[in-house]
Formats: sequence, structure tokens, C-alpha cells
Amino acid sequence: MKGSVGLRPLFLLAALVSLLPALPSPPADARPQHGQPHKARLVRAESPRPRPEALVMNAWTVGLAGGLLEGAPIRLAAEMARVVDDGDNLHVLPVVTRGPVENLNSLLYLRGIDAAIINSDALEEYKSQVPDIQRRITYVLNLFPSELHIFVRPEIQSLRDLAGKKVNFNSQGTAAAYSGPLIFSRLGVEVEKTFIPHQVALEQMRKGDMAAVVFITSKPVDAFVKGKFEAGFKFLPVPYDSKFEDYYLPAALDAADYPNLIKQGERVATISVPTVLVAFNWPANSNRFERVARFVDHLFSRIDKLQGPGFDPKWKSINLGATVPGLTRFPAAQAWLDRQSATARASQ
Repeated sequence: MKGSVGLRPLFLLAALVSLLPALPSPPADARPQHGQPHKARLVRAESPRPRPEALVMNAWTVGLAGGLLEGAPIRLAAEMARVVDDGDNLHVLPVVTRGPVENLNSLLYLRGIDAAIINSDALEEYKSQVPDIQRRITYVLNLFPSELHIFVRPEIQSLRDLAGKKVNFNSQGTAAAYSGPLIFSRLGVEVEKTFIPHQVALEQMRKGDMAAVVFITSKPVDAFVKGKFEAGFKFLPVPYDSKFEDYYLPAALDAADYPNLIKQGERVATISVPTVLVAFNWPANSNRFERVARFVDHLFSRIDKLQGPGFDPKWKSINLGATVPGLTRFPAAQAWLDRQSATARASQ
């Protein structure tokens, strides 16, 4: 009797496992290839024949990797999903992830993900291991720029003064935590990197325990607009040149952004990291391509709704025709723009 009682948990576990649904394998062109980063090889059982209602539900569903729950990208993803929703004809599922680099990883390897919001320089991590990364990924929309803010203590006068000093790049998973060290590497400035919440780092700056904080986000940043700082706290300029041409764009900070830190008429040169809606480069006329094409058509056709009241103000500055350094546009997005251009010419 004791032996049979001891086996009961095993029988129960086996019964539960048998009830779990098997997951379908990803399409061949989305599976990890040898040598690609973060790859995972999973062996899954064959899926049961899908029910008719499951086929209808999945036919026009698009998975969209958004980002961290507290970040702007997942909010934009949720707003896109709301505006493009078309019942069984289109259903976009925003997915919370670990951040912009993880979004690109999800787009390459995660089942059900067709599009993602990434920072353009996330491609850098994949260049050596996925040489064709810029052919596998296409962009749909340049959403907004995330400006580089290098905020320093009064005794710091130049980027070189930061060498060997403590600089904070925000918590892991944020844009600053990934792009910040990459940008400093390109600048040739070696610093003591920390990755703690910026609120904590700013307090350490005031006490003299931290030389600088690096924000990479859309201006204006509340911490600098509302914060009170002693005289001499400032933003360092970062001139745009050839070492930033592959992923970045020129930008500037001025008094309109930060009236308490920048004098009227002055501008602080910096760079920005484009935050981009990208899609996997599915073969033309494939089911997954057609899904993303329908998503693009709904999104572009309804962009005016997103630019209206009740949505993130960033939508008002979005230009559908804006390009993204280092990537080509998703074919359906380019076709939509071409049709609009042809219609405009015909009406003149």
C-alpha cells in the first residue's frame, strides 16, 4: 500500500502533462539558425487539428513585441492595437518584453511575433552572429527619437573629464542601459558604469558620489524640467559625425526643452536613437506577410486617429515617410506611401 500511495503523485503529474496543449513549430524562416544569439531549440509535439473557430481567430492575428511595462513603446503598441482592431479581420496582440534588445530577439525567434518596437542600434548586437540581420528585418515606421542626455556635475567640462568616473546608465533593460555604453564606446570614453534607477543616481550626483547620468528618452525629461539643481549642473554636447551614421540621427537640446538648465538662445548638440516599428521580412504573399501588410494598411490609414485626443502626444510628430538608418522599408508600407503619392499627384 505504501508503494502505491507513493506513486500517486507521479500518476497525477503524468495525467496533467497529457492535458497540456502542444504548441506549433515556428515557420522555417523564423527558426534560430546556427550561431545566432539567444537561440533556443525546443522540441514540441505535433499540434492537434485546429478547430474552425481557432482558425478564424488566428488567421489575422499579429503579435507585436512592445517592451517593458513602464516604457513608452508598450504604451504605443497598446494604442496601435486599439486603433487598428478590426474584429476577425485584424487583431494585434501587444506583448510585454524585457526591453528593446529583447524585442529584436523575440522578432527573430519567438513564435507568433510578427512585429516589434526596437531602438535602431539594437541591430549592433546581432551584426557579428547574424550577418544578414538587415535583410531579415524591415522597418514599418520611425516612431520617435530618443535623445541622448549626458547630465553632469559642475566640475565636469567635457566628455574626456568623465574618463574613469562613475556614470549611471539607468536600470538594466532600459534604452540607456543598452545604448549608453555602446555610444560611450564609440566616443572612446571609458567610465565606471553603474545600472541603478536614475532617481537614486541623481541624488548621488547631488552629493558628489556620481559624476554623470545618461538618459536616452524623448525630450523633455521630467527629472530635468521639474528637478532643482545647483549652478553648474549641465548637459554635455555630443557632436554628430561619421561614427554615428549607421544607427543614429543628429539632435539638440535647448531652452524650450529645459529652461532651468539651458540659457535662452543656446543649443546643446547631441544625437538621438530612433525608436522604430519593425517587422520580420516574411516572403511576399506568405500568410505572415499578408497579416503584417493588413496591419500596416490599417495603421497608416488610421494614423489621424492616433494623432487625436486621448493618445500619446508622440503620435503628433510622427511622419509616415521618415526613413530609418540601416534598414529598408517593409514592402507593403512602401507600397502604401507610393499609392498616396500617386493619388496626390493625380489630384493636382
